Amino acid sequence: MKRQEFIRQLERAGCLLHRHGGRHDIYRNPANGRQAPVPRHQEIAGTLCEMIRRQLGLEAGQD
Repeated sequence: MKRQEFIRQLERAGCLLHRHGGRHDIYRNPANGRQAPVPRHQEIAGTLCEMIRRQLGLEAGQD
């Protein structure tokens, strides 16, 4: 999945950019306080997208 498409999905689900790291951006879910790193690659594997969604407390495949 394209990184920008995945970021749009996270933002639609209510997640916000918390800070920029060295090679990752840290996104935070304000509803539950969870945060997860999102790599700055053009393509992010589907399994990694699902793992990030789980870390943020979002349902699998949620847009």
